[in-house]
Amino acid sequence: MSKKVLIVGGVAGGASAAARLRRLDEEAHIIMFERDPYISFANCGLPYYIGGSIQDRSKLLVQTPEAMYKRFNIDVRIQSEVVSIDPVNKKVRVESIEKGSYEESYDALILSPGAKPIRPNLPGIESSKIHMLRNIPDTDKIKTKVAAEGTRSAVVIGGGFIGVEMAENLREAGLEVSLIEAGPQILAPFDTEMSSILAKELDEHGVNLIFSDMVQGFAEVGEQIEVQLASGTVLQSDMVLLAIGVSPDTSFLKDSGLEFGPRGHILVNERMETNLDQVYAVGDAVEVVDFVNGTKTAIPLAGPANKQGRIAADNVSGLGTTYKGSQGTSIIKVFGVTGASTGNNEKTLQRLGLPYHVIYVHPSSHATYYPGATPISMKLIFDPKGTVLGAQAVGYSGVDKRIDDIATVIRFRGTVTDLTELELSYAPPYSSAKDPVNMAGFAAENILKGMTTVFVPKDLEGRDNNNTILVDVRSEIEHANGHIEGSINIPVDDLRGRLAELDPSKEIWVYCQVGLRGYTASRILQQKGFRVKNLTGGYKTYQLNKYSPKKKDSLTPNASISATARKEIAATGAPAGTDTASAAANTNATAFAANSSASVSAPAKQESDLTPDSVLDACGLCCPGPLIQVKMSMDPLLDGQVLKVTASDPGFYEDIKAWARMSKHTLLQLTKLPTGMIEAYLRKGITADSVPAGAQPVQTSNASTMVVFSGDLDKAIASFIIANGAASSGKKVTMFFTFWGLNIIRKDEKVPVNKNIIGKMFGAMMPRGSRKLTLSNMNMMGMGSKMIRSVMKNNNVSSLEELIQMAVDQGVEIVACQMSMDLMGITREELIDGVGIGGVGYYLGQADQSSHNLFI
Repeated sequence: MSKKVLIVGGVAGGASAAARLRRLDEEAHIIMFERDPYISFANCGLPYYIGGSIQDRSKLLVQTPEAMYKRFNIDVRIQSEVVSIDPVNKKVRVESIEKGSYEESYDALILSPGAKPIRPNLPGIESSKIHMLRNIPDTDKIKTKVAAEGTRSAVVIGGGFIGVEMAENLREAGLEVSLIEAGPQILAPFDTEMSSILAKELDEHGVNLIFSDMVQGFAEVGEQIEVQLASGTVLQSDMVLLAIGVSPDTSFLKDSGLEFGPRGHILVNERMETNLDQVYAVGDAVEVVDFVNGTKTAIPLAGPANKQGRIAADNVSGLGTTYKGSQGTSIIKVFGVTGASTGNNEKTLQRLGLPYHVIYVHPSSHATYYPGATPISMKLIFDPKGTVLGAQAVGYSGVDKRIDDIATVIRFRGTVTDLTELELSYAPPYSSAKDPVNMAGFAAENILKGMTTVFVPKDLEGRDNNNTILVDVRSEIEHANGHIEGSINIPVDDLRGRLAELDPSKEIWVYCQVGLRGYTASRILQQKGFRVKNLTGGYKTYQLNKYSPKKKDSLTPNASISATARKEIAATGAPAGTDTASAAANTNATAFAANSSASVSAPAKQESDLTPDSVLDACGLCCPGPLIQVKMSMDPLLDGQVLKVTASDPGFYEDIKAWARMSKHTLLQLTKLPTGMIEAYLRKGITADSVPAGAQPVQTSNASTMVVFSGDLDKAIASFIIANGAASSGKKVTMFFTFWGLNIIRKDEKVPVNKNIIGKMFGAMMPRGSRKLTLSNMNMMGMGSKMIRSVMKNNNVSSLEELIQMAVDQGVEIVACQMSMDLMGITREELIDGVGIGGVGYYLGQADQSSHNLFI
């Protein structure tokens, strides 16, 4: 007698279980129930159909009921929802559009109900302008809305994979896009500094990023919808895409006797069996074992769901196959950049209290002497014994195969030594003789063997300045172009001859651009008797930790796509950059005008308008290579001549702006291409006609700086009244707080931080925050301060705290002096949000661009 197997749900888990089961048992009676009209579709491809990368909708349909029956003899019943199961009598109840309500018996049951988007109970949540993406009907609705006349903007809520992919594709379709994430970063599988590379890519393509802010409600306003945030910000758009996460779609099983995990996931063993006889469960609705740390978790990914479906079918057929857990290997495309991760991240290991080490490397995707090499930023996490626990990588090319290599090593419980010994395919167009995976293994092995001790950027916050020396071992030009505050510059090639400049009683903390020269310096110093640490990943990793999204005053549609073309893309699926796109698309590059910090619609001068007198190919070079080559190429040019530079180092995009300004040359055009390459046109010297049409250079008469030395209440009020007045008149205002002035921008509440005895003494004696400041005269034991605040209130003058917030909202740059902070024992955590950290050099650079400077 044949076995009757019911499968609830199609797509990944259910469809793979059905196909595998048929291959194992030709006589089995297999029935698949699917609530929707489509049993198996490419759900991971839905955002790319909306954005136009996938043009043919039919290609999303992996399998149809007719094809499934013809190929596998499976009874597929679409638009048939299983609403309950009876495990005692081995029956399910089905609500079908075609057959009505009925029961179906089973010998074995495989549950693959999947997960559903979370829809929070917020005011206005029922608006028809709010969309979610789970299936083909959802996709069709969103696609129709994007194509509709008048649709120009969208707000995406949630920075997970679906949210980021939808933000990218809505932007590709030509819309103004804002992405709101309640947490401090996008893409939770990545640690913050690695996700920042992907966030920056969104930022640079015009997506407005809002972090650490929660949605409080929605309200329809005419044809648009308002999104109200906890911060008080209100965004208005034509549509909202809700993507804040998913929950297991298991409510119909609550009275079945099944056992569930704390978040509603079905509990299964390694054979995908539930606690009920002959009932199996697979996919996004089940709780699985984390392969790396052994705890229970839920990982809603297509790969694990397919494997689980296969294993459930094996066990229905008596093969005894087991599922050993998931390590969460995942990958995402964000415009031109790829990010991938596998295993555990730092957040997970810290939550579980597990010990680990971390290293960063920034190798090239292939041999640098072969054209097209681009950098990959890699992070490797391993335990004290060397077992690989996780890895993350971000870059333009070759990211996928590197993470897949490491994922394989994790699956076999491999170590960092295994990474060093992997024999991977090599030819110049594809890799290097020492593959990036090998390089990560080498860096990790050096730590385990005691060859070096490393520190990470966060450790700088707790560095004891009295007992350590921070040394930048890069070249002088790199140091001048940007460095960690408080560091001295001794290039690694000069180190042996300058050891006398270092105090052997203090620990030396060294850093370079990506970690390699720092490692060399650490070996020199260690063998000379110094105690030394090297910043893993170098200054490049330090910069990743400093990223925050740019505040956009206004949003614009994707300017590389004309209005007509945008509608054609949305309606037909033609991708941006094809013949339907505007001729000004310029391969969807991100272009910036000279001396301007703002994105413009198209390059101020198209490449065809700029005829370079010299061309430099700096691809494959890492900092400082590109800058050094630029200087060498600029030196022989005559004033007014133009140099075209192509570079692959992502840091070059910011470096060349600072270098051009510092060296008194004109940056005519700076373009980031989709391939990751960066093109810059520089004119030697600065002339009146150097600035292209449309650029908005900072005029020296339109900037204002002030040094706030005093911490007196009356002087603080005056400072911010002047700053707000200047900002409201259109001036670029920088306020530099030093010594006692730092108390103005301290937080009111006590912040738990580690301090030395001097820092603790200063902290106890100084006023904490603006509310505790005293008057410079007539303070009268605090009565004067209360009186002046009362007078201000009665005369409708904003309080100091309101003036500070007003200044922040107007874009006034508030900078704390690092040296003064160090002397007075004040840490970054004690300062109010939005404060930058800088030194005298930064202040002088701002003052140089200012028409006047005040000292208060």
